[in-house]
Amino acid sequence: MNGLVATVPQEVLIMLIAAAPVIEIRGAIPFAQGVLGMDPVSALAWAFLGNLVPVVVLLKYLGPLSAFLSRRVPLCHRFFDWLFARTRRRSDVIRRYGPLGLVLFVSVPLPVTGGWTGAIAAFLLGISFHRAFPAITLGILVAGIVVTLAVTGTLSVLEVLV
Repeated sequence: MNGLVATVPQEVLIMLIAAAPVIEIRGAIPFAQGVLGMDPVSALAWAFLGNLVPVVVLLKYLGPLSAFLSRRVPLCHRFFDWLFARTRRRSDVIRRYGPLGLVLFVSVPLPVTGGWTGAIAAFLLGISFHRAFPAITLGILVAGIVVTLAVTGTLSVLEVLV
């Protein structure tokens, strides 16, 4: 391997991948195991930690940051309008079940159902940090376990869906 992969410790690289929106834990675990040859428990642990970092930041600072940027940068105002409208459309289960809905929403290992979207939805729906963070954490852990079991061949994705 060359470039960034060769110069950054594997654990840090997995955390960075897991912290990225859309990719999150769902992409970090297969990369860690398939490309880097990391053992499943280590891959899950580092991806889990990496996925939690943006959740904390989003839950704590999304409100003030979006308000500040929307006032100062017109393009940011349009971006936040789009992002918040998109998240509201996809958050029925959260609206209906609150923190339990966050667990269910975040734990589904599909794109745009992870910690980032869960944290944005919690902010938009007024779920406090102290209620949202444990729910999102549990959802990320469940998603990570499902992905780890699927990558190792222990669990077929079709079994989960059927």
